[in-house]
Amino acid sequence: MNTLEPKHWKVAAYLKDVVYGANDGLVTTFAVIAGVAGASLDPVIIVFLGLANLLADGFSMASSSFLASRSEGDVFNREREVEHWEVAHKPEAEEGEIKDILAKKGYWGADLDQMTALVIKNKKFWVDLMMGEELGLAPVGKARPLKGAVTTFLAFIAAGFAPIVPFFFIYADSRAFWVSTAVAGAMFFIVGASRAIFTNRAWYWSGLEMFLMGSLAALISYGVGFLIRALIG
Repeated sequence: MNTLEPKHWKVAAYLKDVVYGANDGLVTTFAVIAGVAGASLDPVIIVFLGLANLLADGFSMASSSFLASRSEGDVFNREREVEHWEVAHKPEAEEGEIKDILAKKGYWGADLDQMTALVIKNKKFWVDLMMGEELGLAPVGKARPLKGAVTTFLAFIAAGFAPIVPFFFIYADSRAFWVSTAVAGAMFFIVGASRAIFTNRAWYWSGLEMFLMGSLAALISYGVGFLIRALIG
C-alpha cells in the first residue's frame, strides 16, 4: 500500500493543481495544434495560436483556481462563525450533536459522557470537530488560493509549451506535427503516471488513462480542422 510520508503532505495538497494545470495545458494547446494541422494551415499559425492559447487559457485556469479556493475559504469562515455562535448561544443542542458524533465513532455509556465532557471543555476543538464531522469542511490556508493559482499556471505553461517546441526547430517541415504528437503523447502519459506517487493506483494505468483522454481530444480537434478545410476548400 502506498502511503504518504509527512514531508509529502504539502506536495500532495498541490497535486490536483499540478495535474489539472498540466493536463489542461496539454489538452488545449495540442488541440489547437491538431486543429490547425488538420486544416493544413501554415505551421507558423500553430506557433502564434499555440502561444496565445497557452497564455490566455493558462491565466483563465489560474484565476478560476484562485477564485474557487477563495470562495471555499469564505464558506469555511462563514460556517465557522455560525458554529461559534451556536456553541455560545445553544450549548445544550451543540453538546447533543457532539454526543451523536462520538456515538457514531463507537463511544457509549460512561466513555461517551467522558469524551463529550472533554470535547466541550475546549471550545476551539469543539468547533473544529463540528466543522469536520458535521459539515465536512476543512480549513483553507490564507496563502492557498494564490499558491494554488500560481501552481496551476506554471504547470499549464510548462506542459502546454512542450508540444509547441518542435515548431521552433523544424516548423517549415511537416515532420514537426508528428514530433509534436509524440511529445504530447509522452507528456500525457508522464503527467498521468506521476499521480501514482501520491495515490494507490498503478502508474501505468494512471498514465494510460490520461494518454487516452488527451489523444481523444486531439483527434476530435484534428477531425474538426480537416472537416472545415474539406468544406471550404
